Amino acid sequence: MNITRPLAFSAAALSLALLAACAAPSHNTGNGGDTAKPAGDIAATAEPAAAAKSAIDLGGYKWNLDSATDSAGKPIAALQREGKYGLQLSFVKDRLGVSGGCNHVGAMYALKGDRIEVKQFQTTLMACQDQRLMQMDSEIAKQLEGNAKFAVEGEAPQPRLRLTTASGSTLSLSGEPTAETRYGSAGATLFFEVDAQRRTCPHPLMPKHQCLWVRERSYDGNGVSQAPGEWQFLYQDIEGYKHEAGVRNVVRVKKFDIKNPPADASSVAYVLDMVVESELVPAPKS
Repeated sequence: MNITRPLAFSAAALSLALLAACAAPSHNTGNGGDTAKPAGDIAATAEPAAAAKSAIDLGGYKWNLDSATDSAGKPIAALQREGKYGLQLSFVKDRLGVSGGCNHVGAMYALKGDRIEVKQFQTTLMACQDQRLMQMDSEIAKQLEGNAKFAVEGEAPQPRLRLTTASGSTLSLSGEPTAETRYGSAGATLFFEVDAQRRTCPHPLMPKHQCLWVRERSYDGNGVSQAPGEWQFLYQDIEGYKHEAGVRNVVRVKKFDIKNPPADASSVAYVLDMVVESELVPAPKS
């Protein structure tokens, strides 16, 4: 009997995912653009827009939280797990996404000069056994909501982002180029069902190579699953996907064309966007 794990998203809600991960990266570089005008006293207190201009596009990177201190300079323990920070921020169009805790957390954001306004936090409702992960979700929303000062430091490919929150806390983050930035395109979105077991495949360079066994999945406008494609070997791994024997997954991936690949390498890359379904499957009887 199959045992289904709790899901953060159902298939019917794919198009409404908080992170909107399949959207193109933001090209808002801090000069206000066509984003909503921040409320409150920001207009009166913000530095000139030129102060926050940077060659670094926030939406072109994933931002890993490296440190977080309160107004007194003390580490914010609620944002740590086992003494480490594991949260990651992303900026997609006008959406701020936070991952690495228990749930997927998202909010609206807008830039004005050297200020960022964050509001309307939402979260998926998946419960985790580790209460510290749920506390991280609550704490990051508490820290980021409102008006904060931001500064992008350093140059590509390793920029840094510093956020000074309304409460005086300081969050320091390091930038990691998104797949779109690395491959130079928006990519194409696909869904793969990945079988619970790898299978021996006729790899031209690696005898007895174990490949992922996959078939393409599709959904209609209401998120209803359509007839799947044929099972086939995937001769390369999916970036960011860790296969676990005995677990069947449906994943959303981005497919990118690789410019001028080596003669013995693939001309495309698959990058994990999101795990849609996850199911434990009993081992086959011998």
